[in-house]
Amino acid sequence: MTIKGRVYKYGDNVDTDVIIPARYLNTSDENALAAHCMEDIDKAFALGVRPGDIIVAGDNFGCGSSREHAPIAIKACGVSCVIAVSFARIFYRNSINIGLPIIECKKAVDGIKNGDEVSVDFDKGSITNLTTGEAFAVPPLPGFIQEIVGAGGLLKSLLKAKKE
Repeated sequence: MTIKGRVYKYGDNVDTDVIIPARYLNTSDENALAAHCMEDIDKAFALGVRPGDIIVAGDNFGCGSSREHAPIAIKACGVSCVIAVSFARIFYRNSINIGLPIIECKKAVDGIKNGDEVSVDFDKGSITNLTTGEAFAVPPLPGFIQEIVGAGGLLKSLLKAKKE
């Protein structure tokens, strides 16, 4: 599986309250959550993000509360992947569970700027900055995680497996 998109880059400790502010947690509607994604850190994000775009961030992305709304809002915006130096443990699990692929790679984070075009090959384990031509090796996304992501999340993956 390969994805390609434009980068929105953020710093360290982007918490779930910034990803989706608590004042919008009175809904589970994905489109409503997407409309307010990242607005406290980047007011233009929800208006400018396009399907396939990629978030790149520093250390401890998704820290804070354990709300599943945060990765849902990111995915509902059309973001195809989040690349960070590191992720909060619960955010990592919630992301995979809802079908949002995430990758940890400090070198890629250091070598990618806001607005760059990036390609990620989950099978080969590579991130390529198409703007600069620089490539970064990462462990390939395990097959079972690719199956979860491809199905649209853990629950959909389990339901698909049950039917087969």
